[in-house]
Amino acid sequence: MAESSGPENLGDVLARLFTARGWGRKSERLRLEAAWAEAVGPAFLPETRVSGLRRGVMEVEVKSGVLIQELAQFHKRKLITALREKLPGTTITDLKFRAGAW
Repeated sequence: MAESSGPENLGDVLARLFTARGWGRKSERLRLEAAWAEAVGPAFLPETRVSGLRRGVMEVEVKSGVLIQELAQFHKRKLITALREKLPGTTITDLKFRAGAW
């Protein structure tokens, strides 16, 4: 049996628990979805959904090709700026739109 050097740091215990249960990923996902909902607004929200964030690129699924073009050409800069404001501490370098159906 290994010797204990005393009680464990509560932060370390909670970090392991969150990792083991997958709560950190769920929490981060909810945070991304909430920020996207605020940034994109009610007009486009029903037609879009966040599929992930990889290396600073937020990937968003969009129901129509026409809307993909509109978001990419006319709204992308504004959306990136809004997401950066709503997600301090999270690096957002780009948005990638792709067709999706759900």
